[in-house]
Amino acid sequence: MQDLAIMWDWLAFAVRWLHVITAMAWIGSSFYFVALDLGLRKAPDLPVGAHGEEWQVHGGGFYHIRKFLVAPENMPEHLIWFKWESYTTWLSGAALLMIVYWVGGELYLIDAQKADLALWQGIAISAVSLSIGWIVYDRLCKSPLAENPTVLMVLLFILLVAMGWGYNEIFTGRATMLHLGAFTATIMTANVFFIIMPNQRIVVKDLQEGRTPDAKYGKIAKLRSTHNNYLTLPVIFLMLSNHYPLAFASEYNWIIAALVFLMGVSIRHYFNSNHAGTSDPKWTWLVTTVLFILIMWLSTAPLEYDTLEEAEARPLSTTEQIFANAEGFEEVQDIVLGRCSMCHAREVFYDGIRRAPKGIHLETAGDIARAARQVYLQAGVSVAMPPANVSYMEGEERKKIIAWYRNAAKDLPFYIASN
Repeated sequence: MQDLAIMWDWLAFAVRWLHVITAMAWIGSSFYFVALDLGLRKAPDLPVGAHGEEWQVHGGGFYHIRKFLVAPENMPEHLIWFKWESYTTWLSGAALLMIVYWVGGELYLIDAQKADLALWQGIAISAVSLSIGWIVYDRLCKSPLAENPTVLMVLLFILLVAMGWGYNEIFTGRATMLHLGAFTATIMTANVFFIIMPNQRIVVKDLQEGRTPDAKYGKIAKLRSTHNNYLTLPVIFLMLSNHYPLAFASEYNWIIAALVFLMGVSIRHYFNSNHAGTSDPKWTWLVTTVLFILIMWLSTAPLEYDTLEEAEARPLSTTEQIFANAEGFEEVQDIVLGRCSMCHAREVFYDGIRRAPKGIHLETAGDIARAARQVYLQAGVSVAMPPANVSYMEGEERKKIIAWYRNAAKDLPFYIASN
């Protein structure tokens, strides 16, 4: 079982790699088609039903692209569907959420200072909450509000802010930002799966059976696709936020997330306007800059960490007790305090570092036991920490970290040994 932590970490890496690759494909195709759609031009020789065309050059070749508002008169034999980019991004993201935040829930998901929840309760809230946004949003889109896209976007923004606040009342700051990103991505993928693709299939079937497709299906799909376009950049920010405590550990992380959604709108409005050739709204640069400065200011508020006194008084969980009682812990504690805690402290005293990297503290027995897997992987089986070995951790000390972790992990169940 002692090597399960290594295998589990590689599994998380592989799934994260897949998630990033598929997200790049999805986001890239989304941005491309929005830019293409906005850049279409009229031409005198357009076929019946064509809305516009565009000539593009790439990779040494020229491409002639035409868009039909509903569908062409005759269905082409070869038709490419853009769907798996979205589906695979969501599925890999869901798998990654389970690997990191469900299996590793005691460390990354549950914040006992905010809500006294059992791990299974936190997992249940995590799973159920991701579907709520889609249900509410879908009802709004199918209401008369669909005729007023601006009001609909404002209501969607309010929903996202409310969910951010709600997550922050229960989960750790890191889980709050990640879940808000997953919540938003679920809406986006559900748009593709439940609305955009079914509507396209209806149009294709009508053509194949000799009927004239109803233009309403394309209109509905276009509304959802536009929403996805404006939500993309904030989702990427939320995906990356778990690497930056200034974003996730701030008392106002849910407000930071709200401002990021506004930044996503301002940035996409600039590019969409330019692609359409209707205007060059440079004022969006100023709005985006002001929003980002406000985010940086909010991040300077006190971070949501317990004090050293509170950490020392906090009772150890069952998992932490196993690692704290394992053979070799006393030596490892001395090693970590001497080599790591000058940076991983609530009040950092290492020159050039203002806050503990990744928000991980290693000052008390509970801190070290809680971060046992990270200490083992980062400073035991690898030499990632300390960075550049600035505190001169010796090889023998790393061996003691490995031995301690394996002493504790050899008889542990899967969910503890892997995290």
